[in-house]
Amino acid sequence: MPIKIPDHLPAKEMLKDENIFVMDESRAFTQDIRPLKILILNLMPLKEQTETHLLRLLGNSPLQIDVTLLHTSTHKPRNTSHDHLNQFYKSIDDVKDNKYDGLIITGAPIEKLAYEEVNYWPELSQIMEWSKSNVTSTLHICWGALAGLYFHYGVDKYLLPEKVSGVFPHTTGFPTEKLLSGFDEEFLAPHSRNADVKKEDVEKVPELKILSEAEGAGLYIVASNNNKQIFVLGHPEYDAFTLQKEYERDLAIGIDPKLPVNYFPNNDTNKRPRLSWRAHANLLISNWLNYYVYQETPYELK
Repeated sequence: MPIKIPDHLPAKEMLKDENIFVMDESRAFTQDIRPLKILILNLMPLKEQTETHLLRLLGNSPLQIDVTLLHTSTHKPRNTSHDHLNQFYKSIDDVKDNKYDGLIITGAPIEKLAYEEVNYWPELSQIMEWSKSNVTSTLHICWGALAGLYFHYGVDKYLLPEKVSGVFPHTTGFPTEKLLSGFDEEFLAPHSRNADVKKEDVEKVPELKILSEAEGAGLYIVASNNNKQIFVLGHPEYDAFTLQKEYERDLAIGIDPKLPVNYFPNNDTNKRPRLSWRAHANLLISNWLNYYVYQETPYELK
């Protein structure tokens, strides 16, 4: 089924070229169906790139999705035009009176900052508090997952001695968990972050369960017992070249990063990275939408 997006969103043409079923607003209004209303809080600096990553995954679901893009009004991004934000994004003040089936909170490259030092932390806290009563289930990604664990459960992050970057094999701790339905016993997923949470700190919270982790990358999926809060500490939405672009960016600014693990064939940066996690990423998002959003949300959101 299609995802419904604004008529002129730049990601639309790229997704159509990949045979991702997208439907613009004009056509969607003619359909007599109640699509899932999904809100995406995009905290990444390259917002158009992240839009494409997430819409690609949402578009692979058999459910019809109505997407609304959200940004923090207290932070002015330097890498996305104001025209793009004004045309396609809303603020929390625009949507606070609405109900949504699902919310996705993206990552942000600010792991080295204390949460209270982030200039939009008060607004993000407001959004996460609002989501408790206005969203059926929230999916947090990477820094968004770190921030969500801290806000909702007081689990603090710590800085890693070096950045975790690469594609890691993961195992599942709850094979009967619906979010993991259809998963292989071992699957690949990318990570890219400078901070982490300690497993023992998560295990101290009785409301949380650890669903997946990876040697060398730590925890991957943590969920609340009621499945209203899902925390994914990696980046399943990344495309084949995102880690490469981040590696080249770090080189350009003189960070001298290590090669992403298990990413470039034979660790040769001249060879094209292989996309080895797409099937897992699609299944993760489809399971979240089906079991924790669609199966739980009321037909009437009002």
